Amino acid sequence: MDLSGQKAFLLDDWEVIPLLDEIRRGGQVVKLEPRAMRMLVCLAEHSGEPVNVEKLVQTVWKGLIVSDDSVYQAIGLLRRVLGDDPKKPRYIVNVPRRGYRIAASVTPFTGVGPAPLTTGASEKTSADLPSVAPEARARRTEVGISRRTLKVLVILALGLVTLGVLRVWLSENSPARPTTRELQTAATDTAASFAPPAQSIAVLPLANESNDSNQEYFSDGLSEDLITALAQLKGVKVIGRTSAFQFRNSKENSRSIGMKLGVAHLLVGSVRRSGEIVRINAELINTSDGTTQWSQRYDRPYKDLFALQDDITHAVTESLRGKLQTVEHSEAQTDRPPSGNLEAYNALLQGRFYHARRTESDFRKAKGFYERALQLDPRYAIAWAQLSRAWTDLGISYLEPEPSRAALARARTAADEALRLSPDLAVAHIALADVLLATFEWRDAETEYRRAAELAPNEAEAVLGVGLLRAIFGDLDSAIALANQAIVTDPLQAYGYAWLSDYLVAARRLDEADRAIHRALELQPDASFRYFRLATVEILRGRPEAALAAAQLEPIGVWRDDAVALARQIGNDRKEADAALSQLIKDHANQVAFEIAEAYALRNDEENTFVWLDRAWTNREADILFLRFDPFLQRFANEPRFEAFCKKVGLPLMADR
Repeated sequence: MDLSGQKAFLLDDWEVIPLLDEIRRGGQVVKLEPRAMRMLVCLAEHSGEPVNVEKLVQTVWKGLIVSDDSVYQAIGLLRRVLGDDPKKPRYIVNVPRRGYRIAASVTPFTGVGPAPLTTGASEKTSADLPSVAPEARARRTEVGISRRTLKVLVILALGLVTLGVLRVWLSENSPARPTTRELQTAATDTAASFAPPAQSIAVLPLANESNDSNQEYFSDGLSEDLITALAQLKGVKVIGRTSAFQFRNSKENSRSIGMKLGVAHLLVGSVRRSGEIVRINAELINTSDGTTQWSQRYDRPYKDLFALQDDITHAVTESLRGKLQTVEHSEAQTDRPPSGNLEAYNALLQGRFYHARRTESDFRKAKGFYERALQLDPRYAIAWAQLSRAWTDLGISYLEPEPSRAALARARTAADEALRLSPDLAVAHIALADVLLATFEWRDAETEYRRAAELAPNEAEAVLGVGLLRAIFGDLDSAIALANQAIVTDPLQAYGYAWLSDYLVAARRLDEADRAIHRALELQPDASFRYFRLATVEILRGRPEAALAAAQLEPIGVWRDDAVALARQIGNDRKEADAALSQLIKDHANQVAFEIAEAYALRNDEENTFVWLDRAWTNREADILFLRFDPFLQRFANEPRFEAFCKKVGLPLMADR
């Protein structure tokens, strides 16, 4: 069936209107995400025939690097919206080893247009479809970074050239979304005018060409080390690991990747480690025309690995030098052990590999490898810093209060040792800042993040840390500016958009916050706490049905219960609102006292708001850091008792800021 040109059609008893990203049935209107609608249209175009996962990825996520899980999650949510049972499917059938097919009848439909909704129609928001994981442990364990997680990742941006691309990306999820044709035209115009700064580069993950897939940690580690080395060049924009690594095994051309990352150069290549010999093929590519500016193959003994890394960095620097007026080095930052022990270095690479996976078991594995590195070289400062961060991540993400405090104490000891051994190591200052943030030592945490940014201007994690502290102190303008800088330098990292949305919500820039959340969902569709944020936006817009629809898409667990309870507070059914809040208190009082305070704030119950804030502080809940920029508590911001509470938790008074 030909569904080109945004044609409407009937899917059995559902009216599907691609132009509006809506499906309708019996007065019910459900707003789909654009990508969800594209998936539904793709399946309908092949009605009765299976569509494989690869084709769905190419059609729906064109230009993005996503896993097959994105398809599975989106299919699950489509079934939920359609009311489909996967065991007895009426609409979407799983065809083993062949993909998915539409089982319901698909017929053209012309009796609908972009008319206003009929009176009494219920509406869900555009929060309805990007996929999410079926279960999230807690808001603080969001992949990469979450509202609950105190460990912040940060990027220092040196230019704003990619904001044009960013606007195109964000506009796709705008409430007033342009047509597909307009988006295609905008994308074409952006590509035509693409002119990144000459002093910009991304290191794509070196391909692992060893016969052993377990050697991927080694190729990834070398790639990260090249990023670290190049990031020390002052005046050079170096893309962060997360965004660059999204193009692992990508078949996109260099111009397309360069446009998405906002860089003029790509460093690409491969690594093969066989016994005691390491072979590296490296190539520096101009993204504007795909030409190779420099290439080299290296065959060296493994024992000469550090010299080999220096050779590659020097060659790339020399190639870039002609594009720069000056190339200066920042403070030396290195991942190498002072003893030169390659086994210790190898253990560090393995630790970082597991650390990046961010699960409880992987944090523990990473910790073990860092400890192994320190056994081999006790003066290995970066291993101490990484061990500190592993303890912090484990403590705040997965441990109960008492074990968590013990973990943070160990993290503090390790960070102090790293700084004793290497006072100018940026990651050691970040490790200490993470611990200080987790223990509510706000001023000292900001000092450490700022010092890290001074030592390593391209360091990803420091500037957004400073931005978070600015928000904690009530300086939203600086927080928004720093988050935007982070997005420019790491444009495909979801957490930057997530934090940006929090600051925009606090500033009541709700349309911009909505777009930022949707961009985060598009980049990381299976992450938790995104729909909680969307529910917050709809609550502030005063749309109870839309807020509840978003809240109910949050993965089952405490944060879904919390989001639903908050959404219920602005509805007209007070009995339902009371019941939802009572249930939240009954089930989760020891976990989310801060969020219970938010619910009472929505009810304009000042007394109970501060009762629960006091309880949150007694529990030392991480969300205390949102006090100054929480959108629901702001109604009490001018009350003397609010200022008194801020003083109690160590935040500066408004008059002192």
